[in-house]
Order: sequence, then C-alpha cells, then structure tokens
Amino acid sequence: MHDAIVHPSGARMRWVELPGADPARVYVHGLGATSAPYYAGVATHPLLPRRRSLLIDLLGFGISDRPRDFTYTLEAHADALAEALRKAGVEGTAVIAHSMGGSVATVLAARHGELVSNLILVDANLDPYPPAPVQPGGSGIASYTEESFVSHGWKDVRDRVGPNWWSTMRLADLRGLHRTAVSLAEGTTPPMRDLLAALPIPRAYLYPEGAAPAGADGLRAAGVQVLGIPESGHNIMLDNPEAFARTLTTLLP
Repeated sequence: MHDAIVHPSGARMRWVELPGADPARVYVHGLGATSAPYYAGVATHPLLPRRRSLLIDLLGFGISDRPRDFTYTLEAHADALAEALRKAGVEGTAVIAHSMGGSVATVLAARHGELVSNLILVDANLDPYPPAPVQPGGSGIASYTEESFVSHGWKDVRDRVGPNWWSTMRLADLRGLHRTAVSLAEGTTPPMRDLLAALPIPRAYLYPEGAAPAGADGLRAAGVQVLGIPESGHNIMLDNPEAFARTLTTLLP
C-alpha cells in the first residue's frame, strides 16, 4: 500500500500500486466504491501491456482518510488527487475513471492538465441532476440533508443499493459520501460537458452497449470516442472485463 498527505489536516490518500513501466495508469472509482475491487482484474488483464498502475481511493472512501474539514466537492477531490499524483511522481498519465470518478477525473484534467495525457471515462456522470428520492449513480443520497443522511438516511440507501454496492459503500465516511453526492448532483461550473469538450487530450467514453449516453453526438463532435461495451451494465469492468480490457488496448499507449 502507498499513501501521500494531500490535505492540511494531514489526511492521506492511499492506493494499491502495481509495478510496471511508465507512463503510469491511474484508476479512479465511483461513488461509494473503492478502486482495488473494481479494477484489479482489468489492471492485471493479460490483454493489457503491463504498466505502473495506481488503484487509488479518493478521500472519504475505501482505504483513504476521512477528514471532517474537507468539502468533498468534485473540485476538492480533483485537487487532492492531483496532490497525490504529484507526490507519487506521476505525470502525463492515462486516467481510467468510473461513474462519479469520471467527473472527478474530468475536473482533474481541466485543472491540472500536465498530469493527464489520456482520459477514459467509464459510464461517467456528465450532467447535474435534481435530488429526487432515487437517482442513477447516487441512489437518492443527495435528496437528504447531511444530518438526516448521517442519522438515518444511510440505512434507506443501504437497503436500496443491495449487498454488492453496500460492501464498499459501507467503508465510506457518511458525511464525505453525502457531500460528494451533493456536489455530483449540482455539477460543475463550467458544466462538465464543456470541460470535457475543451480538453486537448485523447478522450473516450465507454458505456453499456444499448444504453448510449445523452448527448453522444455532441461528445463525438467534440472529439470524444464514444464506445459501447457489450454484455455489461453500469459496472462495465466487472460485468465484462475481457471486453473492457480489449477496448482499453485500443485506447491506451
């Protein structure tokens, strides 16, 4: 396990690192997830040439610290991730990021462009959404106030998301989980799609085949490769790791 201090409180981000040649690859998890369980299979897949790979957990999630005075916005997550990558000696990296992590990775590439040379979004959140009781990706977390979520709302979410997602969501700091979900629901300024369109690097958006993302034509017009992965749902890397790895071989150096 590796770590780096990324916050004035002394809070550390931690990651599992797989040895290999540079340039490195960085894998970023989604909301309520953790990177190693989601990515270990594809990061070591025989179809992919071996590279140094960081399976990193954002603050508040998985094996990383949970500072109370961290805002847990998408921008704050991106800046903390940038600090971790700099301290790990990583620059010009390919970032593979799932769901909410794709939003963080897009902000990372926009704010810290020297760190990211290639961005691969995996069924990522590109648009804000109103905090209705149940929302794709957030499962209604943002519909609660922070205090009501911490006191009882998490139990409702636990029952909705099921045992697989909850197995990693239960590792998250409840306040951090809620603040991240709220920021995800609110989106970014400029909007996430504008940030993605303006990036001067290779970009790809992977989605479950048959469920193309909203605005797919606009993404393509901005130079983003939009690629469907067969026999998969939202967790593409778990549902069809071979097709996911095969697709990565066409996108990664």
